Amino acid sequence: MIDIGANLAHESFAHDREAVIERARAAGVTTIIVTGTSVAASRAAAALAENRAPQLYATAGVHPHDASHFTQETVGQLRALAAHPAVKALGECGLDYNRNFSPRAAQLKAFEAQLELAADLARPLFLHDREAHADLVALLKRYRDRIPAAVVHCFTGAREELRAYLDLDLHVGITGWICDERRGLHLRELVRDIPHDRLTLETDAPYLLPRTIRPAPAHRRNEPAFLPHVVRAVAESTGRAAEDVAEETTRTAQAFFGI
Repeated sequence: MIDIGANLAHESFAHDREAVIERARAAGVTTIIVTGTSVAASRAAAALAENRAPQLYATAGVHPHDASHFTQETVGQLRALAAHPAVKALGECGLDYNRNFSPRAAQLKAFEAQLELAADLARPLFLHDREAHADLVALLKRYRDRIPAAVVHCFTGAREELRAYLDLDLHVGITGWICDERRGLHLRELVRDIPHDRLTLETDAPYLLPRTIRPAPAHRRNEPAFLPHVVRAVAESTGRAAEDVAEETTRTAQAFFGI
């Protein structure tokens, strides 16, 4: 299995990061893509993944929460990070109109700059969209034919949004949200509409602990070793064998990241 998005550079893993990576391997998660969410976090992700292929790779980008700090210098820093052998995609980048930790104008500017960079370097994108679907799609359409691939990380949206992403030939990332009986039931229907060669799986650790874990860990921290819970939820939702879901999503992720 491949976890296409885990925030392993997060401070919550500082005391046991190597044990977390080993538990993932023992659980069958052979590859983890470490998410970069700022220049500092992207550098940490690249450093963590350095010389650890095929177990670890990384992305490099600026999350919309951090868009207020995005400058022209940031573009050069991301360009340099993109040249790192462990970095396989640009992002996490996009728009987040739910929390608006950065003003929308700053988010749009930072996102477009990263779209331009991905188009210039012909690199895949790891996208964040929260309650900003219309603006994200409008901007992405302007660059889509110059970007080799893009994945909508942690998809939780409606059917119309999924259709728009698939019409743009995007990949879709499904997290433990699908294991949440309170707010993720609609994903159990929508995941059936995602073509096998566009479906990818992720934990978004340390966030989104699957609610199907019994008993839940006391610390409530998610980690890549829990990806099989997402696999099983997708398998149950689509009427497929968990082994087939694991194999197919692994092949899809390998092709997307070129690993």
